[in-house]
Amino acid sequence: MKYSLLFLSAGLAAVPALAKEKPNIVYILADDLGYTEIGPYGQKLIETPNLEMLALNGMRFTQHYCGSPVSAPSRCVLLTGRHAGHAYIRGNHEWSERGDVWNYAKAVEDPGLEGQYPLPDSILTLPEYLKTAGYRTGLVGKWGLGAPGSEGAPNLQGFDFFFGFNCQRQAHNHYPKHIWKNDEKIWLDNEMVPPGTRLDPGSDPMDPASYRRYTQKEYAGELFIREAESFIESSGEQPFFLLFTPTIPHVALQAPEDWVKRYVEKLVDGDVLQETTGYARNRVFLANKIFEALENSG
Repeated sequence: MKYSLLFLSAGLAAVPALAKEKPNIVYILADDLGYTEIGPYGQKLIETPNLEMLALNGMRFTQHYCGSPVSAPSRCVLLTGRHAGHAYIRGNHEWSERGDVWNYAKAVEDPGLEGQYPLPDSILTLPEYLKTAGYRTGLVGKWGLGAPGSEGAPNLQGFDFFFGFNCQRQAHNHYPKHIWKNDEKIWLDNEMVPPGTRLDPGSDPMDPASYRRYTQKEYAGELFIREAESFIESSGEQPFFLLFTPTIPHVALQAPEDWVKRYVEKLVDGDVLQETTGYARNRVFLANKIFEALENSG
């Protein structure tokens, strides 16, 4: 298979496509990733060997910018080709007219409270254009341009396949209670821990056991990788476009335990954890140490 791989937010890593063939396209849209946080752009402490390999064998883009400073309008600019002044979605419109949309637990149970204001069906999108050229189209990760059942849902905006978070608010937990596969709600084997959940009263913030609730069984990032690989493999000889939009490193700062231990050993020499506030952050102390190390590295 021939690929044209694009990496946004930290820049681009691309493999030039042959002019006479339709390249398979994988566009990686990283959520809240600074451009210096991966190896191709100078990062030394955070391990990104695969991205470094893509850049080494392809191209580094240093003037490829997001269309907006926040999520939904930035995605709208990318998918419609319209700059922020002409884009239909110009902010993270949470569509609060529907009810208590900020109640995480209620939105888990009621799809009518999930998702953001919809992109109209009348607006042509990049995947719709690519479908006319014979492409199979897929989106794996976070959406944010139309709630379930609305005209802005991914499968109505040009994507043949969708797996991930429809709603940006639900995406603030990397161990969610559910995920969407096309228009089907898939329940996961995780307990409901809404963003903002603090430590239990009286718990010891210096004891790692106090943080166990923030690490559940099914990690969204790992599910995304599995579904992205499945989409690519199932496309066969048909050219495909995959928009891969992982939610990490966006908050909450949750990661599987083996990766937490790896970086604790690498960067903080086994120091203990500190209390967390705000989002259901996993290992805030570790994050602070990483930021300190990055600053000291120049």
